[in-house]
Amino acid sequence: MYCGNCFRDNALVAAWRALGHQPLMVPLYLPMTLDEADQSGAPIFFGGVNVYLDQALPFFRKAPDWLRRRLDSPRLLKWAGGRAAKTRAEDVGELTLSMLGGEAGNQARALDELIAWLKTQPRPDVICLSNAMLLGMARRLKAELLAPVVCTLQGEDAFIDAMPPEPREAVWREMTARGREVDLFIAPSLYYGGRMAARLEIPPAKLRVVFNGISLDGYAPAPRPPRPPALGFFARMCREKGLEMLIDAFILLKQRNRVPDLQLRIGGSCGPTDELFVEELRRRLRARGLLGDVSFHPNLDRAAKIEFLRSLSALSVPAMYGEAFGLYLVEALAAGVPVVQPRVAAFPEIIAATGGGVCFDPATPQALADAVEPLLAEPARSRALGEAGRQAVLEKFSVDRAARGLIEAFQALPKPAE
Repeated sequence: MYCGNCFRDNALVAAWRALGHQPLMVPLYLPMTLDEADQSGAPIFFGGVNVYLDQALPFFRKAPDWLRRRLDSPRLLKWAGGRAAKTRAEDVGELTLSMLGGEAGNQARALDELIAWLKTQPRPDVICLSNAMLLGMARRLKAELLAPVVCTLQGEDAFIDAMPPEPREAVWREMTARGREVDLFIAPSLYYGGRMAARLEIPPAKLRVVFNGISLDGYAPAPRPPRPPALGFFARMCREKGLEMLIDAFILLKQRNRVPDLQLRIGGSCGPTDELFVEELRRRLRARGLLGDVSFHPNLDRAAKIEFLRSLSALSVPAMYGEAFGLYLVEALAAGVPVVQPRVAAFPEIIAATGGGVCFDPATPQALADAVEPLLAEPARSRALGEAGRQAVLEKFSVDRAARGLIEAFQALPKPAE
């Protein structure tokens, strides 16, 4: 499935290279599914099949190297990942805890393999873990490679909090302990930085906020407002991202009929585990006689995504689980499309920083309909908000700006003793 965090990391690596640095990006678990050129250039480590078998079958931890290498085949991993597409938090509490155990976990052999390979590469000035679920690696990476370790924070809390109580509490305890071995945490928003500082007991001196950014290549507003007007959604097509609430708001707007010929356009990642939910939404729309006014656009490549966003009058992804950032908001604003979001999590912060949309409260379909209706009915206001947001994205949310902010943070780190 398309993953916003992978998009972010891949774009950062390209931006660092353009700035004259030599980053090495190492993919873990599965091949990355991207909408830009893959910047990794490294083997896959902690291959998902090996990680699972190491956890489930103790005798497999002594499997011959040739078998483990075959199970790390990108083709096999891509096939295996495509069978499920989404890891269910409630199923992997013990596996998560084992991974956080690092050298003491069931995947210790995979960590040995990663470190052995990294020692064949140029010695790093800094090691950046993509998210806090990887904190089990920090101690040995730091000791073996003699480089400071940074961890970017990327929405881990929602995944962990979906686990059953016993593994959930154990995971938070282990993450907190392992986090003490990290030199710096970087959060994508003030909201999420504060939230994770409390959860992981991160002291202020070890936390920095650097907004996420996107590659702006190809983004531009449409030459004129869409006709008929179109409300849009672009994220993973799932209940957690608020798609059901948006459908209910659309039904209300059609019942009011103050925005003639209103369309709903739904885009984003849709894997096997999402298809039943999407089909349920289709049935509801069909029963109301509205399916003809709704179009679904799953798994778009980069060019198609930009054209999709340009076709919208406004975008809303009313996720309620505590979004750490919301890259889709910046993408919509880069295309000159205003956003309408619930007043929760990082959304008010991003809208305040860009001036490119409005927040609604309470988080109900009616409140969403009330907030988005004026933008759909008044194209001039919608365009003005979208243009304000676009200018702010150009200034504050480009991947170049994010890349420079992270390099600044890295360069301020003390070097570990030899």
